[in-house]
Amino acid sequence: MRNITSWDLFCRVVDNYGDIGVCWRLARQLAQEHGHTVRLWVDDLRSFEKICPAVDAKTDAQRVSGVDIRHWADDAQVANLLAADAHPTLHDVVIGAFACAVPEPMLTLMAERASQGSAPVWINLEYLSAENWVAEHHAMQSPHVRLPLIKHFFFPGFARNTGGLLREAHLGAQRKTFEASPAAHQALWHRLGVDDLMRDNPDALRVSLFAYANPALPTLVAQWEASFQPVVCLVPEGLAAQQIAGLLSDAGGAHTGARWKRGNLSVAVVPFVPQEHYDALLWACDINFVRGEDSFVRAQWALKPFVWHIYPQSDDVHLTKLDAFLARYTRALEEADARALVAFWHAWNGAPASLDWNQFSATVPRLRARAVTWEQSLMQLGDLAANLVAFCEKQVK
Repeated sequence: MRNITSWDLFCRVVDNYGDIGVCWRLARQLAQEHGHTVRLWVDDLRSFEKICPAVDAKTDAQRVSGVDIRHWADDAQVANLLAADAHPTLHDVVIGAFACAVPEPMLTLMAERASQGSAPVWINLEYLSAENWVAEHHAMQSPHVRLPLIKHFFFPGFARNTGGLLREAHLGAQRKTFEASPAAHQALWHRLGVDDLMRDNPDALRVSLFAYANPALPTLVAQWEASFQPVVCLVPEGLAAQQIAGLLSDAGGAHTGARWKRGNLSVAVVPFVPQEHYDALLWACDINFVRGEDSFVRAQWALKPFVWHIYPQSDDVHLTKLDAFLARYTRALEEADARALVAFWHAWNGAPASLDWNQFSATVPRLRARAVTWEQSLMQLGDLAANLVAFCEKQVK
């Protein structure tokens, strides 16, 4: 068995930030915690730049946070960048994230290495799902139809015999330090431009809202306006901010710094923060609305009640995935709380249900307790990056 020390990771951006969010987090963890060489290939550098401002969307080859970043435009560009790269042209592991096809120039290099008896490990890093079949398909093999290469399917997951979830080694300590520091909270609110809003609404429920455009949002906004407890909603620039602006008769005002107040609801549009600063926002809020995959996982590590806007798919396939997670998460809740959580998540994701903010927010104290026990169960699975390293090292000799 030889040690795995270098990685090629390919990412096609489908969901604006979710795909690159997961890949960038994995790449940094492999480089910073495991000390490995990582080359991250991304087709959409502009979306990448939003979560990592240090990335230059106009530069095809660059190095950020210890990770080599390459622009993946087409096969010809991959071939040219491989030829010009100062690092080894092929690493120990090649990952196609979320079923994206590894480009032909890389497959050719992989086959050449295989013919020399040292084929790299080929991984298809799959989407996260709580469905039962994930554990059955995790680590399955698929031989290439014409090359001497074998692809392994690696599934993140919430159960044993899956890859677990991404989690940095220092995350828990960082969260505890932040939670114990009023100065850290104040610095966050100041950085987001809402320190006065937080100071003037000390008893409000703090909500972060990161979502796709959502038909249920008008109902939620109306319920926030009429809620018994004041609500301060922090929404980053994007689809949800534009939708709220339209609802509040300010269609052109969905920019950072925009503010609206109606009834018991106060809304502030905040800047889109770099990925490494997003956790602090989740820690500081009472309830977090998240979307896609990366923010969904971070909300679970934040130990706060959360609402997931799953990426919509045709034929309502996403609702099956939603229910698979809910079945696991609500298992330890009292029946009434489980019903309230399921109904709210269903309504938020377009399933037949009534959106009832008062009913859902009443469960918050019990959901806080559930967040703690849920984290404990996830920690037993190990973190995805370490699990991936261990798996790959078993594949090589």
